[in-house]
Amino acid sequence: MIIAKTREEIELMRESALVVSRTLGMIASEVKPGVTTLQLDKLAEDYIRSQDAVPGFLGLYDFPNTLCMSPNEQVVHGIPNDKPLVEGDIISIDCGAVKNGFYGDHAYTFAVGEVSQEVQKLLDVTKQSLYVGIEQFRVGKRVGDVGYAIQKFTEDHGYGVVRELVGHGLGRTMHEDPEMPNYGKRGRGKKFIEGMVVAIEPMTNMGTKSIKQHSDGWTITTRDKKPSAHFEHDVAIVDGKPELLSTFAYIYKALGIESDEEVPFRSQALAL
Repeated sequence: MIIAKTREEIELMRESALVVSRTLGMIASEVKPGVTTLQLDKLAEDYIRSQDAVPGFLGLYDFPNTLCMSPNEQVVHGIPNDKPLVEGDIISIDCGAVKNGFYGDHAYTFAVGEVSQEVQKLLDVTKQSLYVGIEQFRVGKRVGDVGYAIQKFTEDHGYGVVRELVGHGLGRTMHEDPEMPNYGKRGRGKKFIEGMVVAIEPMTNMGTKSIKQHSDGWTITTRDKKPSAHFEHDVAIVDGKPELLSTFAYIYKALGIESDEEVPFRSQALAL
């Protein structure tokens, strides 16, 4: 069952989402060769707790850490460890936080130092596909419209779209209805309504769409061991249109990146 949120609840969810956004912004300047994912995980946990919030992933379904840290061919759900990042890696950092009784859930794939043009294109296309999907998240549209838009955009660039892992509704629990696949058929699936909040999160592989789950019960990798990218935003339907609750602005500020990609989906009242 889809749980529509009131305007007041959406504003509380925006606070939760922005805790995660600020956490990723803080982490952004620390993602560099030589740092370990466990070090980044500790920084994130401390920061989230300093924001009058608690880590959303830690202990959820028995996950052992604050961040899902998934380098290179890992798609999602990677467990932080003491192996240092190296020049040319990419790493998906997925973060959750709970504040005011609501979850924020937000992800970005970072380049570690300089990466190849081929890998950079994968990152760029996957992030662009996120906004292509968000554009379809409107009253009267359906789940399949978002999935189709993401799938067509990424497959037109020659990439594989993961089938087994999907976005989801978001609220007082991490996973609510509806599931939000990154593939689908237009006009199919549950219809979007005012007040819906979802996490849209394309996961795109450089090669095959096929994945493999490892024996730790969490780590997911591409079956052909080629790189995978993952980007995620929390989005609400407000006045019939998609409105971002999360933002990459803190990441971009840390990295010196200029971008207007979020402008069509950002609340005019949001001051960052």
